[in-house]
Amino acid sequence: MYAVIRTGGKQYRVAPGDLVKIERTEATDGKIEFSDVVAVSGEKSAFEKVGSAKVIASVVEEGRGEKILVFHFKRKKQYKKLQGHRQSYLQVRINEIMVDGRSFTAAK
Repeated sequence: MYAVIRTGGKQYRVAPGDLVKIERTEATDGKIEFSDVVAVSGEKSAFEKVGSAKVIASVVEEGRGEKILVFHFKRKKQYKKLQGHRQSYLQVRINEIMVDGRSFTAAK
């Protein structure tokens, strides 16, 4: 069982038990609920009920990614500009996928 969720302008294919690095968002008590579910695997009727699907995850880690260097250069103009960027992320563990009243969790 898997679901495709949308968060931070990106889409992620997740299954119960997966670890996913997403853009930093607000988490309450270490729990995040994704209600913007794009697709759900399973029988064909599940695609019609995507609006009622939810994905529940817990926060594992917060951090910042590796530095990316952005270099601008214009030849013959003596123009050079170097800038660095580190994107913040939130690592979450997918605990449960709920579709139409049914719950799918990770196998222990």
